[in-house]
Amino acid sequence: MKTLRRTSTEKLLISFIIILSASTITSSTDRKQSTVISPEEVNISLPVLVDTTAELYCPPVLWTTVVVATWEIVLRDKAPCFRAYRADTNETTSGNCTDERIIWSSRLDQNPALQIGPVAITHDGYYRCQKVAPNGNFHRGYHLQVLVPPEVTLVQSENGTVVCKAVAGKPAAQISWTPEGDCVTEQNPHGGNGTVTVWSMCYWKARHVPNVSCTVSHVTGNKSLFLELNQGAGILGFPASYLLIILYVKFPLFLVILVIVGFLYFQRTGDRRAMEKLYHLLTQVPHFMKSSGDRRLLFY
Repeated sequence: MKTLRRTSTEKLLISFIIILSASTITSSTDRKQSTVISPEEVNISLPVLVDTTAELYCPPVLWTTVVVATWEIVLRDKAPCFRAYRADTNETTSGNCTDERIIWSSRLDQNPALQIGPVAITHDGYYRCQKVAPNGNFHRGYHLQVLVPPEVTLVQSENGTVVCKAVAGKPAAQISWTPEGDCVTEQNPHGGNGTVTVWSMCYWKARHVPNVSCTVSHVTGNKSLFLELNQGAGILGFPASYLLIILYVKFPLFLVILVIVGFLYFQRTGDRRAMEKLYHLLTQVPHFMKSSGDRRLLFY
């Protein structure tokens, strides 16, 4: 169905140009013959920020020699349309163009440019101007790409990892971290409108990292967010339970060293009663370490 609509639109556009060209040739038979040229078509890549206004210009040809100016518009997922202006009769016509945000930008007898505003994602597409003059046809095309800045967020989760998101940007953004950590980055496209959400999750294992920053790089501009890590949620990239495990492992070792030092001290002073108490305490260390091991298992 889309092919049929495009074919009928192109036929109408071609017929319109042929009629105007024939009229021009007939009316200029008494004039001095000019050399007909076929200049190369110029195509321009044009990035435009969403919600702004864009103006598209026809090729620079002396306007007093132009007979007709025609814009052909091919948008994504839509049938092609055209807008045309005939200079000698000051008439305009169009075919299949329904977007009211695409209009003539100025006085047509001076400059048949197009104005798009406000620019939306749906205006992604190809725009081509053709000027018909006695000495040839002149073309200029625009590959218009709508740019959408992403919404940036930076949060820390309960397990201590940090997540940076660049939501619904067009094209996709890039995320970098300071300092660098162990990171996973993924992209999630949104339907067929060209926007992409990029998220990156990082953690810093066994490192003292009090704060971090993520930088989102995008063609519309870069943005950096800073975050002071919540030590309660996860210190140095570890859950809080890991600190309790370390405590249970180190404390028995410290107790053994303390008992041995005390035993040697009281042996030198000859205090047998104190030595017996220390010996009894030393025999209890293995039971305490076994109990600590059982507690550690509860955290895994």
